[in-house]
Amino acid sequence: MALVPCQVLRVAILLSYCSILCNYKAIEMPSHKTYGGSWKFLTFIDLVIQAVFFGICVLTDLSSLLTRGSGNQEQERQLKKLISLRDWILAVLAFPVGIFVVAVFWIIYAYDREMIYPKLLDNFIPGWLNHGMIPRRATARLYKHTTVLPFILIEMRTSHHEYPSRSSGLTAICTFSVGYILWVCWVHHVTGMWVYPFLEHIGPGARIIFFGSTTILMNFLYLLGEVLNSYIWDTQKIICLYF
Repeated sequence: MALVPCQVLRVAILLSYCSILCNYKAIEMPSHKTYGGSWKFLTFIDLVIQAVFFGICVLTDLSSLLTRGSGNQEQERQLKKLISLRDWILAVLAFPVGIFVVAVFWIIYAYDREMIYPKLLDNFIPGWLNHGMIPRRATARLYKHTTVLPFILIEMRTSHHEYPSRSSGLTAICTFSVGYILWVCWVHHVTGMWVYPFLEHIGPGARIIFFGSTTILMNFLYLLGEVLNSYIWDTQKIICLYF
């Protein structure tokens, strides 16, 4: 049985993210109608990042197909820019933010679900997520907080990505982390409520430690992606040379 081409996989993943985003926005949740809407949640921001990333992947595949054998140097330059953008988004946003959302959500959820995903939210889960023998509640959490992990790992395994210089990559992920932290603090300043319930139960000092720790974790995940990408593709080069 032939393997599914990576180009087809990217299209399928992109359509999956578009479907999830459309249905996520359609959920009638009180928090979606307050200041910041869905954009105050890192889960939603991550879904947008993943959708944009795979959209650029599909666009890159189409551009590569159209420019193949054309001999047009300008088109090849534009394609290289598109590939560089694709690789940068994967390295700086798609991988570290995606893995962060999965890891932090499930760690806090395992400790106390009320701190990150109150049972009240189960009342707003859309019916389309209910399929087969999997409970509707578990399926919704699976789609929003788990599928990012296999999708991004599939992409790393099927395509080589050039990482930016370590200093520029770490600077970019730090900027994103600090920017989101400031956004969360601003939402609290405006509304008087924290985006995530567990922040209500810890003191200012603990919040500073938590925010600092999340920034460090983001940097670690960036380095993890860099190492994983090098390991996958350097190992493949060694195997190809050996055989």
